[in-house]
Amino acid sequence: MTRWVLHVDLDQFIAAVEVLRHPELRGRPVVVGGDGDPTKRGVVSTASYEARAHGVHSGLPLRTAARRLPDAVFLPVDRAAYEEASESVMAVLRDSGAVVEVLGWDEAFLGVDVEDPEAFARSLAASVLDATQLDCTVGIGENKLQAKIATGFGKPAGVFRLTFGNWFPVLGSLPTDALWGIGAKTARKLAGLGINTVSELAAADPDALAVVFGPMTGPWLVLLGRGRGDAEVDDSPYVAKGHGKEETFQQNITDWPRVQAEVARIAGLLAVDLAGEERPAVRVVVKVRYAPFITETHGVTLPSPGSDAAVIERAALAALDRFTGRRPVRLLGVRAEFGSGPSDS
Repeated sequence: MTRWVLHVDLDQFIAAVEVLRHPELRGRPVVVGGDGDPTKRGVVSTASYEARAHGVHSGLPLRTAARRLPDAVFLPVDRAAYEEASESVMAVLRDSGAVVEVLGWDEAFLGVDVEDPEAFARSLAASVLDATQLDCTVGIGENKLQAKIATGFGKPAGVFRLTFGNWFPVLGSLPTDALWGIGAKTARKLAGLGINTVSELAAADPDALAVVFGPMTGPWLVLLGRGRGDAEVDDSPYVAKGHGKEETFQQNITDWPRVQAEVARIAGLLAVDLAGEERPAVRVVVKVRYAPFITETHGVTLPSPGSDAAVIERAALAALDRFTGRRPVRLLGVRAEFGSGPSDS
């Protein structure tokens, strides 16, 4: 028996749940976001594959999505429906006998000891489909990094194995941002050092990257390039690291005192939600999205952990003071990041 890490990722999850609820939408471009009104400000939560073919994707402004695909079906976000579907899927995964580490609504890592991981993966996907009518893709690897990336090669509704044995044949010539954990900003910084591909990153000098990216991040990037990562799957219950609230304004806010007032109001709403949390907040982060679509965040660490409304509001306003821009604002958000438990309070 060999220990394998599997990454199960539900295909176009939110859109797929909506199609199950509205079978007449099957095969049509479906876009889910906001309250479902594309004339209002908001962003796409997810889009069906039919919509993605026209350049509509998560995070895109709803109005832009409507311009790109005016014939799409726009639906409001229904969190309760997605949570219910997700719980059904995770129950199937746990019934497989594997160790299951839930990552969110639509994905999880599994740890299994099997001789034929492809057969196990295909059986698992079939079980999910039979129980929930939802398709999923399964990535197989010797660690989480490999399994997560493998899923992308298996989409949609497929199975793909990525190991040390085929790491470089599959990924070697691809750009560095093909790796889980490397975004566009880091990729650009690496390119500035002459490191453009996964193979070049794997061959880089860890000490040289430590000078540019820091003593921890630099060597870690080289390990990513070599396909090395954590192989331990933890089935501890999923615990959110924070909780936030945000609001998109249909008209830009140009008056900064009103921005301050709105941040204070949103912080108050957040504090109401935090009252049911056993964990205290340790940090408060404010997000500002300027018009047309430039987002910045700043945060402050609380002097001592807590979730009192006055504390959250003061911290949010202190974080807002760190913004130097006074441009028109279209979205504001306040997020509380939690400590480890009640003992932190």
